[in-house]
Amino acid sequence: MPQTLAGGKYKLAKDISQQAGSAVPHDGANEHGIEAAGGQYSSGTKSLVMLGLYGVIDDPETTVDHTIRGMTSDGKTEVAVADKKFTPSGGGDSLTCGVDVRTEMGQKVTLPFCVWADSSTSGNVAETDASELSKDPQSVDLQEFADKADRIRKEVRKPLG
Repeated sequence: MPQTLAGGKYKLAKDISQQAGSAVPHDGANEHGIEAAGGQYSSGTKSLVMLGLYGVIDDPETTVDHTIRGMTSDGKTEVAVADKKFTPSGGGDSLTCGVDVRTEMGQKVTLPFCVWADSSTSGNVAETDASELSKDPQSVDLQEFADKADRIRKEVRKPLG
């Protein structure tokens, strides 16, 4: 995982690749030979988690759907703003972004996220802000977050081989 993301704005606090690898099936109906990489990053009051998978992905849309469904399967997280596709402001491949709300120790935490996948990689980025943990999910600027996630995607994507 890179030491910084989003042009140096976020600094790596913890590499979670090993944890992510043990939580992700390496072979499934849609994904084959999957390896995981991930990191927790911080910038002031903001905390960002970036998880990436690489291997062979038969149907990227299915991978995006599985990732998003998986984010709310813990019984503590609910969809606050339904996911939809965003094209980065500078153009390029779309990302699917939304906002979930997770309840942690009685506290509601607003969690904007973006997910993407292609034939060999998938990734997701989610962010919390300690200064406004229970921010109104409807007030999150998802286009702005999609642009940030796209910048991160460009920083972490590696060519095959």
